Amino acid sequence: MIRKRSITVALTLLFAGASTVVLLALGFVISSSVEKHFEEQDMEVLAAKMKLTRHTLERFTMASDLNQITQPLNDALVGHHGLDLIVYEQKGASVYSTQSATFPKELVTMNAVNRPNKPFTWQAGGQSYRGIADVVQIGTGTGRKMIVATSINIMHHLAFMQSFVHTLWAFVAAAAALSGLLGWAAVRRGLLPLRTMREQAQVVTAQQLNRRLKMDAVPVELEDLAQSLNDMLARLEEAFERLSDFSSDIAHELRTPVSNLMTETQVALTRVRSAEEYRNILESNAEEFDHMARMISDMLLLAKSENSLVASNCSQITLAIEVTALFDYYDAVAEEKGLRLILEGDAMVNADKTMLRRAIGNVLSNAIRHSAPNTSLRVRISEGAGQVTMQIANTGDMIPPEYLERIFDRFFRLDTARQRSDGTGLGLAIARSIIMAHGGTVSASSAGDVTTFFIKLPLI
Repeated sequence: MIRKRSITVALTLLFAGASTVVLLALGFVISSSVEKHFEEQDMEVLAAKMKLTRHTLERFTMASDLNQITQPLNDALVGHHGLDLIVYEQKGASVYSTQSATFPKELVTMNAVNRPNKPFTWQAGGQSYRGIADVVQIGTGTGRKMIVATSINIMHHLAFMQSFVHTLWAFVAAAAALSGLLGWAAVRRGLLPLRTMREQAQVVTAQQLNRRLKMDAVPVELEDLAQSLNDMLARLEEAFERLSDFSSDIAHELRTPVSNLMTETQVALTRVRSAEEYRNILESNAEEFDHMARMISDMLLLAKSENSLVASNCSQITLAIEVTALFDYYDAVAEEKGLRLILEGDAMVNADKTMLRRAIGNVLSNAIRHSAPNTSLRVRISEGAGQVTMQIANTGDMIPPEYLERIFDRFFRLDTARQRSDGTGLGLAIARSIIMAHGGTVSASSAGDVTTFFIKLPLI
């Protein structure tokens, strides 16, 4: 089982880790600076004594008694506890040495020759020393050289540094722990809006889909998330309402034919009837079944179109060809009413041919059905502003402005007295869903006795 990660724990560890790294780096810089400061202090003392020793030795000559060197050098070391000095010939014979001097001659000789006046350290007798060495000439013009080394005991420095480092790292550890604790508190505080959003989202149910997250209480970083959640809730609310309305409409529309079938069947069973009477009853039932079958088929198509499942086989379509084919299909109905079908313009769109023909056919069928006899029905196709516009205008009864949007709703009929044989009440709803699935829009306007449908599709 994969264990879920906690944002609080992850951010706390990240904050504590970053703080620890910064504190460690700071501690390293501080300890290095302090140690370098001690080294510089020691070098000032050692360099001064080396300079004084060099000056003292240069005053002597070969003829001079080297025993006279002892007193001046002893005087130079007065007051410098822990400072040692050694002077010896390159062959190894010692000329002068302080009583506590513990110089390793090989190390001194190597540094005097290769690294003059450069600091080096060593340990002896449980003590640590830092020293410098150099080759110094005795007298002037004698050519005789001595190796001089001076050192200082640095145990007090090392003891201080050890105590300082222990204190520093203890402080770093405590500071890291405190940083982790403060980081945890900061993260918990920073994630409070998320918990608030969770609490607000928990009250959203199927009966309360109208609830939204409060944008004014959301931090800037969470505005996009909150807006996305609100948009999702709006889509869910719209889909739920559409589904509820769809279910109600289906129940309402199916109730009438089912009631008719039950009534006719019950009446037929009340007594024995002739074959002709039974035949008439079955024919009436067949009409109801046919109406129900067409309604169910239309509802399935509408469900697919509303979920963008109908535009799956798109290709380039010439609209004039499709409209002409539909004119031929409705020619008999139009001729019966004395209608003249007129087509103007042409354009090409990218769409599913079968579905688009179904949508245009539904609008065209509706226009023909409501056209006044002996009038014209005009279809005008044009291009402009990156889209194709198809206008289907017919002459007939005016649609009240308050119904111009509702005529595209499921099962809406402007004429409530109309017989169901006129249709299932889904034609314009299917047309709108198919057009929207293709990225277009459909609308209507009505002025006087002329009603115009506008179908707009993206231009190729």
